[in-house]
Amino acid sequence: MSAVDTDRGPVARAAAEAGDLIAFCWYTLRALVRAVAARTLSWREILQQFWFTASVTTLPSVLVMLPFGVAVALNVGSLAAQIGAEAYGGAVVAFLIIGQAGPMVCALMIAGVGGSAITADLGSRKIREETDALEVMGISPVERLVVPRVLAATVVSVLLCAVVMVVGIGASLLFHVYVVDGTAGSFLATMTQFASVWDFVSAELKAAVFGLLSALIAGYKGLTVRGGPQGVGDAVNEAVVLAFIAVFVANTVISQLFALLVPARGEY
Repeated sequence: MSAVDTDRGPVARAAAEAGDLIAFCWYTLRALVRAVAARTLSWREILQQFWFTASVTTLPSVLVMLPFGVAVALNVGSLAAQIGAEAYGGAVVAFLIIGQAGPMVCALMIAGVGGSAITADLGSRKIREETDALEVMGISPVERLVVPRVLAATVVSVLLCAVVMVVGIGASLLFHVYVVDGTAGSFLATMTQFASVWDFVSAELKAAVFGLLSALIAGYKGLTVRGGPQGVGDAVNEAVVLAFIAVFVANTVISQLFALLVPARGEY
C-alpha cells in the first residue's frame, strides 16, 4: 500500500477502492465490446476458461441444490399438511427454487469457486510481473486475461442456472410424490399456475448478472494484488467476500424491479 493510501482513513480508502472497481468494470466491459466488434476475442482462452469454470462448479452446485430441493419439499409438505394446502407445494417451489435459490446457488459457486481461481491466477501472474511484460509488449492484460474469464464465467453461470433449477425442481417433485405422499399433477399444476416464462427469464438474467459481477470483482482483485504470495491469499478472500455482497445487493434490486414490472400470476 502506498504512503497516500496509508494516510487515508478507512472510509476514504473504501470509497477510493469502490471508484477504482467501478472504473475497472467499465474499462473491462469496453474492452469486451471492442474485442467483439473487432473479432479479436481469444476463443481458445475463452473455451479453456469455460471448461475449467464449468468443471469446478457444476458438481458442487448440483450437490448443494439436491438437499435444498428435498428440504423445500419436506418443510412445505409438513406445513401444508397442517393447513390443508398440500397442493401448493409446486407454487412454493416456483418461488424459492426458480426465483431465488437457482440463481443464488450459481452465484455463490461462481464467486466462491470460479472467482477465487480467477483471482489466484491473475494475482500470481501479477506478482511474477507477467502482466507488466504484457503491457511492455503493447498487449492489454485486461483484454488478454480478464475479458475471456469474464465472458466464460457469465456463460457458465447462465447454463449452470438452468441445470440447477432442473435438479432442484426434480428433487422437490420426487420427494413430494414419494415421501410426502403428494401427487405429481397437483405439484406441476400449481407450479405452472404461479410461475411463468418470465420467472425463468428473470432467473437466467440474475445468473448472468451475478456471474458477470463475480468475474469482474475477481479480475479486479487479481490485477491489483500487492505484497507477494500473502497478498494473493488476501486478494482471494477479499474477492469472494466482496462478490457475495455484490450478488446479494444485485439480487435484491433485480427481484424488486421484476416484482414491479411483471405482475404476479395465480390466485391462492
